[in-house]
Amino acid sequence: MKKILTIIGARPQFVKAAVVSRAMQQKPVKFKEIIVHTGQHYDANMSQVFFDEMQIPTPDYHLEIGGGSHGEMTGKMLIKIEEVIVKEKPDVVLVYGDTNSTLAGALAAVKLHIPVAHVEAGLRSYNRMMPEEHNRVLTDHVSDYLFCPTETAVENLSKEGLAPCALRLTPQVFNTGDVMYDAFLFYSELAKEKSTIIHNLNLEDNDFILCTIHRA
Repeated sequence: MKKILTIIGARPQFVKAAVVSRAMQQKPVKFKEIIVHTGQHYDANMSQVFFDEMQIPTPDYHLEIGGGSHGEMTGKMLIKIEEVIVKEKPDVVLVYGDTNSTLAGALAAVKLHIPVAHVEAGLRSYNRMMPEEHNRVLTDHVSDYLFCPTETAVENLSKEGLAPCALRLTPQVFNTGDVMYDAFLFYSELAKEKSTIIHNLNLEDNDFILCTIHRA
């Protein structure tokens, strides 16, 4: 049985991990998953509520690293994640998206010669003022398994020399589709059951769009 060490720390990663963790347990040969929560998002509304309502397994490790500058946060995570990797000796380290937790997990793994799998690989804003852009580019270029949500993401990797070819054993690039769409399909009925905002705002079903935006 393969051991997967999953690194999560931010709200979008909790949503994605809920879907992927469930899928790993449904395969004919199950994976043993060790979940590490870095603590990047640490208050109840940004963290614990997702574990409670989305049936995400309780993390095996909670590093409680939240706040601080980008460099400070990433450095602390790198130290703590390395300690967990040395202890657990996983076959693969799985990271999501483009946060400081993503980059720290990928760097810790590659320094210890552990294969890295990156969910949401190949996404690009081409805006180097965004810290997330650095995180996602660097993570892609140290990863062994690149799981892309779209064909455009595959093409972005190809432009950077990460397309699969006959002479390259790794990285392996896959267009898997968008895991957030899988989350939408799985949780849509649950959301309908729990939602009261539609009625409070006099909105009609399928006649509105909900968008959340954040930027430091």
